Amino acid sequence: MAFPRHRPRRLRTTPAMRRLVAQTSLEPRRLVLPMFVADGIEEPRDITSMPGVVQHTRDSLRRAAADAVAAGVGGLMLFGVPRDEDKDPTGSVGVDPDGILNRALRDLAKDLGDSTVLMADTCLDEFTDHGHCGVLDPTGRVDNDLTNRRYVELAVAQANSGAHMVGPSGMMDGQVAAIRDGLDAAGYSETAILAYAAKFASGFYGPFREAVGSSLQGDRRTYQQDPGNAREALHEIQLDIDEGADIVMVKPAMAYLDVVRAAAEISPVPVAAYQVSGEYSMIAAAGEKGWIDLPAVVLESLEGIRRAGADIALSYWAVDVAHWLS
Repeated sequence: MAFPRHRPRRLRTTPAMRRLVAQTSLEPRRLVLPMFVADGIEEPRDITSMPGVVQHTRDSLRRAAADAVAAGVGGLMLFGVPRDEDKDPTGSVGVDPDGILNRALRDLAKDLGDSTVLMADTCLDEFTDHGHCGVLDPTGRVDNDLTNRRYVELAVAQANSGAHMVGPSGMMDGQVAAIRDGLDAAGYSETAILAYAAKFASGFYGPFREAVGSSLQGDRRTYQQDPGNAREALHEIQLDIDEGADIVMVKPAMAYLDVVRAAAEISPVPVAAYQVSGEYSMIAAAGEKGWIDLPAVVLESLEGIRRAGADIALSYWAVDVAHWLS
């Protein structure tokens, strides 16, 4: 009988052996926790379509953020949820220093200082009464250049409130260049930009609409990318790199791992991927039903995102994963 000379199973014999030769690592420092903070609520409010995720009060946000940093999570991405009566066509509450997102940023900047990377969603959709990511022209279409001017105001307000990094997510042409110039002119040259460089018009965003109390009617297909267009995604990513993005991101993550891989191959800056609300919710629902081993599947999903080439993963499980890994 001829015995096989090559036995790859030798390197799988024990947990220690598997750990030694692991080709993909998953560490808490590579994870970012998205968090929602809502105005006008007295206690955290469950997001029914995202089991285990809540809209925070300012106080509960501070506690949860401190817990995340203590667990070793690398960064926090904040989304503000204003009261409906504070929304208007131009999203002015997002620029207002007393708006919920800017107040929450100041809270966390005071509490946490530079012990984490404090990020802010730099978009208008949470703050507009029409729910779109920009300012509308008289025909009802999003005005790209007027929206970019609004993004600059948002970014400067967020940097002034303590954000280390702003996250333009609206997919406007030229948004990164406009924000970079605006931040530099306002004296915030060290504030970084996490560019949502390839954000697809995805069905996986459904639960997020509840999370931010979206007022959207219709869709965002005139500015978010067609899910089938991978080459266009690389063009968008390259444009954002050329405009000065410090990190580029693909969103969603799990259905777009080919784009994550392609981005990693061309990008000189770190690549992030966002495991979005729908990806979270379908795994969480299967876990609640007992159909899957939830921790195993969550870890596998994030390892897949890392294996595809993402340096950073945004995930609502960031704190859970940090505890599991420890």
